[in-house]
Amino acid sequence: MSKFNLYLYLFVLAPLLSFAQHKVSGKVTDNKKHPLAGVNIAIKGSYDGATTTADGSFSFTTTATGDHLLSATLTGYQMLELQINTDTDQQLNIVLKNAVNALRVVTISAGSFEASDDKKGTVLKPLDIVTTAGAGADIVNAIKTLPGAQQTNDREGLFVRGGTGYETQTLIDGMLVRNPFSTSLPDIPGRGRFSPFLFKGTTFSSGGYSAQYGQGLSSALILESVDLPERSSSSVGVSVIGASAGLDNLSKDKKTSYGVEADYTNLSPYFNIFKPKQTPNLGPEIIGTSVNFRHKTSRTGMLKFYGYGNWTKMGFDKNSLEYPGYTESFKLHNHNFYTNLTYRENIGHDWHLYLGASFSSNLDNIDADTLRKNPMPTLIRGQSDLSQTKVMLHKNLGQFSVIRFGGEYQYAIEKSAFNSNNANYVDNYTAAFAEGDIYFTPSFVGRVGGRAEYTSVLGKMNLAPRVSLAYKMNNYSQFSVAYGDYYQKPEPQYVRFDHHLGYMKATHYIASYQRVATDYTFRTEVFYKKYSDLVKTVPGYNNNGSGYAQGIEVFWRDRKTFKNVDYWISYSYLDTKRDYLNYPFRVQPDFAATHTASLVYKHYFPKITTNLGLTYTFATGRPYYDPTLPADKFMSEKTMTYNALGVSASYLTSIRKAFTIFVLSVSNAPGNKQVFGYHYSSDGLRRDEITPNVPRFIFLGMFMNFGIDRRQDVINNL
Repeated sequence: MSKFNLYLYLFVLAPLLSFAQHKVSGKVTDNKKHPLAGVNIAIKGSYDGATTTADGSFSFTTTATGDHLLSATLTGYQMLELQINTDTDQQLNIVLKNAVNALRVVTISAGSFEASDDKKGTVLKPLDIVTTAGAGADIVNAIKTLPGAQQTNDREGLFVRGGTGYETQTLIDGMLVRNPFSTSLPDIPGRGRFSPFLFKGTTFSSGGYSAQYGQGLSSALILESVDLPERSSSSVGVSVIGASAGLDNLSKDKKTSYGVEADYTNLSPYFNIFKPKQTPNLGPEIIGTSVNFRHKTSRTGMLKFYGYGNWTKMGFDKNSLEYPGYTESFKLHNHNFYTNLTYRENIGHDWHLYLGASFSSNLDNIDADTLRKNPMPTLIRGQSDLSQTKVMLHKNLGQFSVIRFGGEYQYAIEKSAFNSNNANYVDNYTAAFAEGDIYFTPSFVGRVGGRAEYTSVLGKMNLAPRVSLAYKMNNYSQFSVAYGDYYQKPEPQYVRFDHHLGYMKATHYIASYQRVATDYTFRTEVFYKKYSDLVKTVPGYNNNGSGYAQGIEVFWRDRKTFKNVDYWISYSYLDTKRDYLNYPFRVQPDFAATHTASLVYKHYFPKITTNLGLTYTFATGRPYYDPTLPADKFMSEKTMTYNALGVSASYLTSIRKAFTIFVLSVSNAPGNKQVFGYHYSSDGLRRDEITPNVPRFIFLGMFMNFGIDRRQDVINNL
């Protein structure tokens, strides 16, 4: 389950009691003598530290002796280091200076939510992702609480602003991930394969993203992996669904590290107690392993390698809708591998080089059968291999402006077999891009660029211009607009049977306003997206499909109003229609809800070192196809509204010097009925609701970490 067992709550750590001998206290202000709250104060190389309160004061005790460096950090301010002697009590007055490039310089923000550790414009951090109740430490499930994303929990993928899951691309360190989700079975969606703590930065671009990236009509989820770990550490975990272990080793010169991790998941015992809607006939059982290597080649250079392997077997039986009295069986064996190698270096004269290469392979073997009805099962085989290379150069122009250009090459092999019928193809994809961020003033920036792409399987080329402008009205508020053309190859299952199809196209228009301060974030955005050349399957395969999506989104996050409370609220209004596949005319598609909203609430109780999380999500009903209705009523019926409440609680203690966390998490805790659509028999006389396989999922686990103290992560997150 992609490190679910290993890292899910190791970072949800609350402060431990200290047994120090000397006191370090004081006050932190800015250069205008205003107190600063939320400043992280820590003795470097130790676990001792504190966070400033509302009046800027701090106090903690330490067992350290002698001379040490004390660091003071706060997003948006320059880090300060002071040398202190801890043999006696220390009373300090610390002044932090504004980080000019964070507070005074505008950044491109239209369509993008930053989720990094070090940016002033941060909306969510990796810790936010794993502490979002109901998300199950899945990056995509946490992203679904942000505006623009749909609550499509019956199918895999991230559906954004009227786009399908295929229209969102996932990238790690600039390289495309061909299969970011585990393979799904009918009505059982696959989850994301990657832990959020692999990444120091996450950018969710719901539209208008950079010319560096392509082949995503609607959205891009851009993940940047961590560099070197803070120190060597190891982890173990056990839960009701499996076990995990991991090791990170940092060299003495702190220039090289390696890590190995493994996790095993077996849901059979769980499903023996909590009976699912579909009866397991194979597993579910998952084995995951990963390795990473990091090497600092110079003061600015970094070489990174990440490799991941996953072996899954699962299968379910369910009552046949088409043949009453019979049982339908599905069995899946999946093998997935992904590797990523990148190198970044400053090559002099303000020029920077990026090189990337990756390889991924995904193999699915599916056996589908109507037991006792068919003499032989249906055998489905699918394999996707993708090799990539990418090169990019960028040069700083003055203090803020930058130009970047580069190219990439992808070699893709797609193989599929339905019983004895094979449909395969090979594609050579090449792309070139150029882009510049030009600061006319520190408060006004324009990004102008474009991308050219060619794919051999279609035999066609495209040119995609993209433009963004942003103006900063003050230190906290800015206004942004964006325009761009985005192209994407049709899905492989259509290209396999018709190589004469062309690119699908979407044109984005976006305007946004955001106000980001230390303790709160407000953001609103309006957008219009025009679709053209979508794939139609009737009559025959063609590019005659079209559509549009438009709407408004609002996001509010507050970490100040209530003590020890962090919450955010998001709302999306979506008006979208499309004519594609076998649709007879433009209608609202079955994956799009008109109104979507989320409330995420997190409360830390310091006296009992416990964190409580609640996540409520709502969506209006989605259209579904009822074959008993006349053609002019196509997709006119809608499902019931979607309501879900996720709950999580975590308690911290220590066992033999290991930071230990006990975790309880429940998705859809009240067990609300959720209907995502309906299946109909071919004669239209019978139908079956599409619902979750289990009404709620209960997770209980214990996780231990040796070597890293994450106290400040929790404090800084509040």
